[in-house]
Amino acid sequence: MSSWTSLDLQRRSDGVAVLTMNRPAVFNAFDETLIAELDAAFALLGGDTSVRAIVLAGAGKHFSAGADLQWMQRASSASQDDNLADARRFSAMLARIAGCPKPTIAHVQGAALGGGVGLVCACDMAVASEAASFSVSEARMGILPAVIGPHLVNAVGLREARRLALTAVRFGADEAQRIGLVQRVVPVDGLDTAVDAMVTDLLACGPQAQAEIKQLYAQLAPGPLSPEIRELTAQTIARVRTTPEAREGFAAFLAKRKPNWTPPE
Repeated sequence: MSSWTSLDLQRRSDGVAVLTMNRPAVFNAFDETLIAELDAAFALLGGDTSVRAIVLAGAGKHFSAGADLQWMQRASSASQDDNLADARRFSAMLARIAGCPKPTIAHVQGAALGGGVGLVCACDMAVASEAASFSVSEARMGILPAVIGPHLVNAVGLREARRLALTAVRFGADEAQRIGLVQRVVPVDGLDTAVDAMVTDLLACGPQAQAEIKQLYAQLAPGPLSPEIRELTAQTIARVRTTPEAREGFAAFLAKRKPNWTPPE
């Protein structure tokens, strides 16, 4: 962790890990280094049994301006093979966040542009300040939001994703909430409190159950309920009901006490 140059990690006593992108001079735009560090950090925290939830934030005024312009300039003069390797690393990082077994929250205090929107989408949920703004801005530079595309579609649906990508329009926090990109919008000075309230809800739930939810829901999509999906859901709940965590949850409920995974007050 001491080798990270673009990312700060705070481990809280309640099991929450706060990852802060620390490139405020460039509005936390990401380059090869930040992409690699985000991938490594989510791999580390995802496998750490002491971590209950992860908050992704950006230092300074903005969450993330997306791709660093110098990185993009280097990419424009590189070979197609080099660009493919670069894109695969970015794709793997977003997949690492989306597939993290721990609940993840994006803490958005300013602008989230291009790939910065992709980071928001890859997290399970997001809280934004009233001053936050968003744009899927790639088409303005003659490129497209390809790698973030699946995450954007998962977050807001195909039609909204297509509109945002085709127009590259800048929009505010209220519209982001309306389309499902963020779940809560709060005053700037209430952002930390709102994120903590969401964390409190997360910590009241079983950590293994949450990991199971993320694994199962990653396999679900809107559409017909196929026999395969019905069987998958039945097999999953039958297995999870017999786990020690489930037994503890049932026992705590019947005894009207808090389960053992709840942090002490």
